Amino acid sequence: MRRLVRACYAGAAGYSYAKSAGDVAREHGIDRVARLASNENPRPPSSAAIEAATAALREANRYPDTRASALVEALRRYHGDYRFVTGVGMDGVIETVIRTVVEPGEAVVVSTPTFSFYGLAALAHGARVVNVPRREDFSVDPAAFAGACRGAKLAFLCSPNNPTGNSVPPEAVEEILDRMEGLLFLDNAYVDFSEIDYRLLMRRHENLVIGRTMSKIFALAGLRVGYAFVPEWLEPFYHRAATPFALNSVSAAAAAGALADAGPVREACDHVRRWRQRFAEEVPFPVFPSDANFVMIDIKPLTGDEAVERLAANGVLVRSCTSFPGLGDHYIRVSIGEDWENVRFIEAIRRI
Repeated sequence: MRRLVRACYAGAAGYSYAKSAGDVAREHGIDRVARLASNENPRPPSSAAIEAATAALREANRYPDTRASALVEALRRYHGDYRFVTGVGMDGVIETVIRTVVEPGEAVVVSTPTFSFYGLAALAHGARVVNVPRREDFSVDPAAFAGACRGAKLAFLCSPNNPTGNSVPPEAVEEILDRMEGLLFLDNAYVDFSEIDYRLLMRRHENLVIGRTMSKIFALAGLRVGYAFVPEWLEPFYHRAATPFALNSVSAAAAAGALADAGPVREACDHVRRWRQRFAEEVPFPVFPSDANFVMIDIKPLTGDEAVERLAANGVLVRSCTSFPGLGDHYIRVSIGEDWENVRFIEAIRRI
């Protein structure tokens, strides 16, 4: 029966996950593993998020609001008067946008190296993926990227970029938008850790979607809440294409609660900025400048996979970048964790 599997899955790998902390602990006999592989917020959700989620559980016998109206109103209070859609993580938003605008066989443009799910999701919907390499310093050439978008309905650009950590200046994004005829999906999963704001571009361009997530700065990775700023024309069609009742009521309530509690957000940003600087100063390998809650490190002469194994033996879990399209095999990505995790990482990487 394997003949029934689509060709794009039969001979190719899917999304590449980091090792789990449990696997590392069992393999190396370590009780406490520093979990720095998945760009998670090491702090728990805010008390407001936990209280809201607990209250929502009492009505979990009912289907959730199909438009997550309470969460959308909370997003408007937090960001201002924009149009929002939601999904199961930003991954769910990405899939729904592709489903809304892309026909099988049409091109989807991706700026690489970057998050592999854009290409995987596009292939899953029968699209043709066009990868546009970044410059040697991982910056984006707006003219080259926009040129590759000719005739394409949809393109993906991540800023701050995963895994390189660098951002695309808003004026460069605007240049791309001015040159494009299709829709640009700007992934802002990590923008809260930067000092860059792309939101005003929504006021001037109707071909822009800005994707966001509650997984990072708001510490709700386990509840899978994504959302996006969308132009008015796209919103009704997005809802037609969306999976019914996709975002569960507990996750939506927790997200609305988290948006009302700004204190943990400020603390998380301060923590990340302080440790990004320490990594740059104390790690004995080249650390790339980052606007995100992680840094990318050039680990050569080791490969990324070799470094991951050596660090795991020292109780530190990081991400090899070998699975990212268009990136060499000698990089690792290291999340900013708790203080003890970051200290252990610095000590371990000095040993290797």
